[in-house]
Amino acid sequence: MMRILEQALGRWRSAPLRTRVLALVAAGLAVAIAVVLAIPGGHSRAPVASAPAPSPSPSPTGPSPSPSPTETVSPLTGLPGEAGRILAVKIDNIVNARPQTGVNSADVVYAIEVEGGLSRFLAIYDANHLPQGDAIGPVRSARESDLPILEQYGKVDFVYSGALTKFLPVLAGANVFNCTPQQDGSSFFRTRSNIAPFNQYVRPSGTLRHFPDSAPAKDIGFRFGAAPDGGVPTGSLTAKMPAASFTFTWDAAQGKYLVTMDGKPAATRDAGQMGAPTIVVQKVAETTSPRGFMDSPGVLSPYAPTVGSGDAVVLRDGKAYQGTWSRASADAGTTFTYAGQPMNFHPGQVWVVLEPA
Repeated sequence: MMRILEQALGRWRSAPLRTRVLALVAAGLAVAIAVVLAIPGGHSRAPVASAPAPSPSPSPTGPSPSPSPTETVSPLTGLPGEAGRILAVKIDNIVNARPQTGVNSADVVYAIEVEGGLSRFLAIYDANHLPQGDAIGPVRSARESDLPILEQYGKVDFVYSGALTKFLPVLAGANVFNCTPQQDGSSFFRTRSNIAPFNQYVRPSGTLRHFPDSAPAKDIGFRFGAAPDGGVPTGSLTAKMPAASFTFTWDAAQGKYLVTMDGKPAATRDAGQMGAPTIVVQKVAETTSPRGFMDSPGVLSPYAPTVGSGDAVVLRDGKAYQGTWSRASADAGTTFTYAGQPMNFHPGQVWVVLEPA
């Protein structure tokens, strides 16, 4: 190596002066260009050779890796979205209270028998899906059947206007946040559209601010997905209570069942006719108040038990599925089955009509 360097240096010294000068200039330019290219943000960069692609690893022989998390969906509707806090509102359904406001925005609507064989709604709202007009109603009084239904949701905000005097202590000790005009008068208002007591409404945003600790939506037993094989094509089905009826008629264009109550379309003030893609007619062993509550002297209040088991009809996609329901305890969810398997609901609002068996 030293001998080669000595020979190169000898040739350099013996070369003409002009040649040596040009060589030095060329070397200097080369060094300058290299320095510029090495500075970040320079005007040009030397091309970088692509790294060779790694060789594929052999397939693992163990279990496949877990799939990436799926999109978050509501446990109450099966629709995309995070679970918000729950607000439950008792809504009147007597003729004088119609048309109602905010029913079509609920995640779940329960239709429950009350005194005289009439019906009343218990509407369940996720705080992320409130009516655009921030109004729900008319709000009416709570009933004994409401508490077991709500127990499966956790400690939620329960909006109602009042209750039987003997029922008030039970409500006070129940696993709910009691949201009434007495506790939160600023969230309630009355309108001139109806006469009292059918004109009291609630601003749900106000209630959620006033009672900020309600439980978020959780799994209450509903399952969503593709319809199972089977089912009977059914364009219309009617569920009845002693003095009330609900007819659900499939509308393929809208992809839901439109609701008719007592022979008339179930209109709302804010969102057209009531309707949902899944209707559950849950047959219950209707009885009277276990605590002996009376709506009038000598007349016990009706009571719809939702813990236990029974038959159920699920309507979805224009078909009826004859199945069953079961619920082991008040704090457990309700399981709906068809042909021995969990019955999938269509994503969207769910109606549950508690029809006397």
